[in-house]
Amino acid sequence: TYNVGIMGCGNISPIYFKAGKTFEILNITACASLDINQTKARAEEFDVKPCTPEELIADPEIDIIINLTTPNAHAEVALKALNAGKHVHNEKPLAIKRQDAKKILALAKEKNLRVGCAPDTFLGGGIQTCRKLIDEGWIGKPIAASAFMMCHGHEHWHPSPEFYYQAGGGPMFDMGPYYLTALIALMGPVKQVTGSTRITFPERTITSKPKFGKKVKVEVPTHVTGIMNFASGAIGTITTSFDVWAAELPRIEIYGTEGTLSVPDPNTFGGPVRIKRAGAKEWTEIPLTHGYTENSRGIGVADMAHALCSGREHRANGELAYHVLDIIHAFHEAAELGRHITLASACTRPQAFPLGLPEYALD
Repeated sequence: TYNVGIMGCGNISPIYFKAGKTFEILNITACASLDINQTKARAEEFDVKPCTPEELIADPEIDIIINLTTPNAHAEVALKALNAGKHVHNEKPLAIKRQDAKKILALAKEKNLRVGCAPDTFLGGGIQTCRKLIDEGWIGKPIAASAFMMCHGHEHWHPSPEFYYQAGGGPMFDMGPYYLTALIALMGPVKQVTGSTRITFPERTITSKPKFGKKVKVEVPTHVTGIMNFASGAIGTITTSFDVWAAELPRIEIYGTEGTLSVPDPNTFGGPVRIKRAGAKEWTEIPLTHGYTENSRGIGVADMAHALCSGREHRANGELAYHVLDIIHAFHEAAELGRHITLASACTRPQAFPLGLPEYALD
């Protein structure tokens, strides 16, 4: 069992606290955030020890830190945790800047520590079932993919949505990691990209509480379209938008030489998984072959802990997260420069989960 501390006690933290109950290998013992009242409330809610951020990093009992801070703090917290000899699992993205993400990976390598990163939704039953279908040739050789995340931003529901419209925000940094990680898990790494971006609404008005009526200046593109040339030769398109009022596009579709696969929402863990093979009259819904179909955030941390025991590579790893970050930056740079960008990074396609794992065991 590994002792785990949670840094950041905001909106997403409860599901990570629950991972300590779901996966026996994780023992969540402490939490910290900048807001001491929020820290104490979460500590009481989940029966863990409240700490300051400094105390959590320095705690010799803690083996792994789950870093749920806002994106602009991801690198700083991860580097401090690694320097203190702890493995770290960041919320997405790994960092805002490429050079900070590289520092994280270099320090982890130097200290022989593990870096994990969200999203781990691709480890859920939905996308693992899709992975099995592709690997077994149900749609033949994948030749193309399309992915869409269309909404009108987060200021109508999120209590503090400003960071979505600042550096490191925007729809591709916020939601792109779910879609890109799923595509890499299904189709392997990306070799080259191009992109187009725009800002449609230069100012946003918050309509959620407690900041109702506050104006937010938009500093980042809010409609981003990217084209990806995968190393396998397949071509992918992705559009993420905070500018769209309504859309009926699929989340992800993969097109193969023998058929088409409809992939479920990569921000969830379950289905539906649908397939239409060459010559078929109808789409067929495929029963899920793998477990973890409910919200299982934290499964990536548990997989990292199991990998520490067995010595294998963990699936939601830093190399994969860096490749995703590199792709996101390259979309924005390609749009600014008006050209294709060949990526400097690559990654290994993460291992599929084997069939028939006992519940809550990942090896």
